[in-house]
Amino acid sequence: VKTVLKPLVEGVPELKVVMEHVTTTEGVEFVKSAREGVAATMTVQHMLLNRNALFSYQGQGGLRPHHYCLPILKRESHRRSLVEAATSGSPKFFAGTDSAPHTMDKKESSCGCAGCFTSPAALELYAEVFEGEGKLDKLEAFTSLNGAKFYGLPTNDSKVKLTRKSWKMPPSYQVSDGAVVVPLRAGEDIEWSAQPV
Repeated sequence: VKTVLKPLVEGVPELKVVMEHVTTTEGVEFVKSAREGVAATMTVQHMLLNRNALFSYQGQGGLRPHHYCLPILKRESHRRSLVEAATSGSPKFFAGTDSAPHTMDKKESSCGCAGCFTSPAALELYAEVFEGEGKLDKLEAFTSLNGAKFYGLPTNDSKVKLTRKSWKMPPSYQVSDGAVVVPLRAGEDIEWSAQPV
């Protein structure tokens, strides 16, 4: 950030720069203090999980390959920085799901693929994060408005209604040729439900 990105941002002031999937306090602080035209996206897995979730989750130890993603999950202090920035209302931060539907055989292998499959409930999981901070009123801008505004694009005309209605994430989704994809929070309760309006 200091040796490459900062000089680039300062040296080319008309260049728009997005730190895709920012994961550290340093990245967040850089974006917050940078000039207009510098922003960052955040994934829901980096806002929900810290690095401990790779090796222990809900009291069960062992490697959790479906939590392995790049950038790698970070310490709790970094996760907190992401959540605080995302829920702050700053237009410099917006959603970037980076959903990665790698099949189970590719994730659960000696050289597993990086990425979390979040698309079945990305919006609902972001809602959980924002609700936990008491900032649901900032969710729409983070997920739907800030990115479009940054890129100078019109906002989407489609609408989605979020309801506080729990549902269980399936343990997996079947894709082609009998292969399955395991979503983030497989088999767990999701506290929000999104439906098109």
